[in-house]
Amino acid sequence: MNPDDLKYHKEHTWIRPSGKKVTIGITDYAQDALGDIVYIDLPEGDTEIEANGEIGEIESTKATSSIISPVSGRVIKVNDDLTETPELVNDDPYGKGWIAVIEIDDAAELDDLMDSSEYAKFVEEEAK
Repeated sequence: MNPDDLKYHKEHTWIRPSGKKVTIGITDYAQDALGDIVYIDLPEGDTEIEANGEIGEIESTKATSSIISPVSGRVIKVNDDLTETPELVNDDPYGKGWIAVIEIDDAAELDDLMDSSEYAKFVEEEAK
């Protein structure tokens, strides 16, 4: 089940808005599709990023996948715990498995993202 307080991107990332800052992670659907995550290439702190741009990579026993940012802004914090324990993304994708905190440039970008029910429909359609 996708938490209702998050916004979702078509590249299976989520954001948790908190004022001008958002926390980014990958969805439960994405971590399940990837399988056992063995390495995460985190974005650099204090880096400017663009919406729909790659901010890192996740390696699993099945594949390597890009982490796509749903919003534009500046990386102000990364989850260093993922360096030692990348499996946190498998265990708790919406909690301890978060990837980065971004200070967003334009809050209007949040309006372009899906809510939990829209994302659930998107995943269902994509699975067909």
